[in-house]
Amino acid sequence: MAYPIPVADIEVPEEFGRLRELAYNMWWSWTPRARRLFASIHNQLWAAYRNPVQLLINIEPHHWETVSENGHVFMSDYRRVIRDFDRCMDPEADTSFKKMFPDYKGKSVAYFSTEFGIHESLGIYCGGLSVLSGDHAKAASDMGLPFVGVGPLYKMGYFQQAIDTDGSQHHVFQEFDFYRLPLRPLQSETGRELIVPIDFPGRDVHVKVWELNVGRVKLYLLDTDIPENDPADRPITSQLYVRGREMRLSQELVLGIGGVRALRALGIEPSVWHMNEGHSAFLLIERLREHMRDGLSWTEAKEEIKKTTVFTTHTPVPAGNETFDFLLAKKHLSQWG
Repeated sequence: MAYPIPVADIEVPEEFGRLRELAYNMWWSWTPRARRLFASIHNQLWAAYRNPVQLLINIEPHHWETVSENGHVFMSDYRRVIRDFDRCMDPEADTSFKKMFPDYKGKSVAYFSTEFGIHESLGIYCGGLSVLSGDHAKAASDMGLPFVGVGPLYKMGYFQQAIDTDGSQHHVFQEFDFYRLPLRPLQSETGRELIVPIDFPGRDVHVKVWELNVGRVKLYLLDTDIPENDPADRPITSQLYVRGREMRLSQELVLGIGGVRALRALGIEPSVWHMNEGHSAFLLIERLREHMRDGLSWTEAKEEIKKTTVFTTHTPVPAGNETFDFLLAKKHLSQWG
């Protein structure tokens, strides 16, 4: 079992104390009433950040007096949003999944994707694949599905386009401060940050695990930009779709193998492993290794994985699927043979 570490220095009046909890759940991102509530605290800051954690960090203590001057209206809106949020998060809620499968006692679906598009404030996404993944997570929350997501946490996300006076395009990367986003690093029962190792040629790469709440659903996001890693390995999760082929392969090793190990460290035993596109294909190798370590033969391990794996793609053309040079793949995978 792992626990989220409180990170942001947020001070709010006691009567509005659950704003912290609300800020750290992306439920607000698809709930207009919740967004309007945050905007009503400080409209200019909300327009600048579109991020309730950053908003609450930057509210000056005296500003709450201004909010209180409109206390009746704000408190009414606050209570209504919290009531809606609690209704969403109620573990006993009569969700559509519970109606369809009232006696379900199985484990969760683990959904692996290289990008999740949840909201503009968390720019770890690019295009259609991310929107699909983000919508799957939101729909799973609304339906009450037993679902967890796994993906990389990119320090600089995907580039933003800038056009200079000559009309030329430039790639601009924004570096995120994760401690000012609705993210929290996880810690183990020993009180240390949750970090899992991955075998790389001649060394281990260490992966820090962050938690993002998306309604009822949790996403576990993987970060290599930590002091435990060699400086050359820290940028593995720096950019979405990084250009170098070895770095891209490294990203997929982190997602596939690191993602499995993160779930193991969290005590999560999925009943189904869902690969959204082929970027997480290395999770199959890690699971094969686990089954064979536990005594299954190669054939038995493959059959077990077939029964518990789902693969979906929305780009079924060669250009939309990764390929790697044989010698590069051999360099990183020979140790698994």
